[in-house]
Amino acid sequence: MSADYQMQLPPQTLDNADAKAKPLLEQANAKLGFVPNMYEGMAKAPGVLDTYLHGYDLFRNDSGFAPPEQEVVFLTISRLNGCGYCMSAHSMLADKMSQVPADVLEAIRNGQPIPDERLAALAEFTRVMFETRGMPGEADVKAFLDAGFEEQQVLQIVLALAVKTLSNYANHVNHPELDEAFAGHAWKG
Repeated sequence: MSADYQMQLPPQTLDNADAKAKPLLEQANAKLGFVPNMYEGMAKAPGVLDTYLHGYDLFRNDSGFAPPEQEVVFLTISRLNGCGYCMSAHSMLADKMSQVPADVLEAIRNGQPIPDERLAALAEFTRVMFETRGMPGEADVKAFLDAGFEEQQVLQIVLALAVKTLSNYANHVNHPELDEAFAGHAWKG
């Protein structure tokens, strides 16, 4: 899903980026071996890309969630926001890098029940946080904690929501073309 509106500003690339965006794009290129089209769109406002990259790294490194759990959170948010680009990118990461079980990935992509109790509880709590705008009920938090998660991870879900809101919303107005690296996992909600 994308907005009817599409930004007219040209993407910031390694060739034309301004002084604030260029180091961010160079960092991405060094880390990933390419600059995702999403980053080039976000770099139109370098603070958006900088905040995204910083928050993304903090969630990946400090959230206390294992890589498959991180993907479940990112995929759940991206699906709820209807972001085909992020659904595709995180599907590839889930499949190739984070070792999300194939049946779990397919369930999330298709909006079906997740066949893993712990990951289902994580996706459900993420959905609750999304839909209540961060105001879960006592029973919601209890179910999350009873699934084996820690209270501090409630705030880590808030961080993931912030990070994915930046990328999902930027993608809605930028309409980035899906990178070749993610094309094998293309998703259309």
